[in-house]
Amino acid sequence: KSPPPPINDFPVYVEPQDGLKAANKIDSLPGQPIVKFNQYSGYVTVDGQAGRALFYYFVESSDKPSTKPLVLWLNGGPGCSSVGAGAMSELGPFRVQKDGKTLKRNQYSWIKKANILFLDSPAGVGFSYSNTTLDYEKSGDNRTATDSYTFLVNWLERFPEYKNRDFFIAGESYAGHYVPQLAYVILEKNKMKSHQSRFINLRGIAVGNGLIDEPFNDMGIRDFLYTHTIISEKLKENYTFCEPSTWQTKACNYLRDQVDLLMNNINVYDIYAPQCNATTDSPPNTKHDPCIDDYIEAYMNTPAVQKALHANVTALPYRWEECSKKIINLWIGRELSILPTIRELMASGVRVWLYSGDTDSAVPVTGTEYAIKELGAPVKTDWYAWYNAPKEVGGFVVEYENLTFVTVRGAGHFVPSYQPNRAFTIFSSFLEGKLPPQANIPPPQTNNNKHI
Repeated sequence: KSPPPPINDFPVYVEPQDGLKAANKIDSLPGQPIVKFNQYSGYVTVDGQAGRALFYYFVESSDKPSTKPLVLWLNGGPGCSSVGAGAMSELGPFRVQKDGKTLKRNQYSWIKKANILFLDSPAGVGFSYSNTTLDYEKSGDNRTATDSYTFLVNWLERFPEYKNRDFFIAGESYAGHYVPQLAYVILEKNKMKSHQSRFINLRGIAVGNGLIDEPFNDMGIRDFLYTHTIISEKLKENYTFCEPSTWQTKACNYLRDQVDLLMNNINVYDIYAPQCNATTDSPPNTKHDPCIDDYIEAYMNTPAVQKALHANVTALPYRWEECSKKIINLWIGRELSILPTIRELMASGVRVWLYSGDTDSAVPVTGTEYAIKELGAPVKTDWYAWYNAPKEVGGFVVEYENLTFVTVRGAGHFVPSYQPNRAFTIFSSFLEGKLPPQANIPPPQTNNNKHI
């Protein structure tokens, strides 16, 4: 329960941004339909000496962008691309189609409600890079937060019309680290007299299926898999002693290996969804195409796409991939719990929302519930069913003091991809500062003569 370490007044690299906004404007992406909203992409240097630059893709709202807030979206990993995953398969304006060449409009894109900024962070993720190779071996929670802050300071100079706009940060998975940590840096920097001219109007954060506490997440996986009849009662009982104080022991590691064997050939991100099978002629008839990552990789490695995005200007010596194995394997400074940081955000008055797709076993809803319980916040609005359509339960919600928790029925790890309509409803409610809609629908009539 100790507070997070204070943020030092680290130097922020700032360089002139004159003319770069116009240079970053995208004329059109290969294979896209005709649209009326503006798109931008390019690089922002965050360390001039090391030559470290982060890649972004920015889409203005399709409806009165000057009146809409600015939202930064971060995918997790650590080491996964927000431009590839978030923009191209979840909440962005387009979805990459099976041919790896065509883009289709996403009718539930979040750009209807906000101006969305997708950031590939840290360097080594997606098209982001460093001219100092050793940088890739020093990626971790702390530098990712400070580099992302430096990115924002420079980006807002490039797009000054967004300087005083309401600003929100959203993300998923390991962004359970990225989002709160960056938000905390912003709050601390906003307090410093030396940064008053760089004030960022942070209003709230939202994290989906976020890894916010690893020991509690491990406990949540155990209980989720047992209640979904994937592991046996005996394995669950043996696993029970793996509480937060013992979860890194050899015995607990062995039990996790046993769980992994049982989960073999089951989609960990949605236990009821099929996995991508390269031998099939067409993807299964589901809302989420399990092979979409392959389509995105083909699209992002197309030279014409990279040219349109103003990407890969340094001719990187490797292919674009959605998640960088090198970054993941070399990650340093990983915090086991982000709860102290979340407490600070809650106390500051920043809007904090956590949402969970209820079929995800990687970062299950149960683990998030255990972590929230540890926060000890009093309940303001009791648990209730929320609706995204008449007579259709979208999930459940409970409001705590300074924190809202929402479940999404039938959604896996990537909620906007698995349940785009429900994700859009949650996002809209989050921005408005209102709880998801509650419908007073009478219970179904019971036929007492019916026998089962």
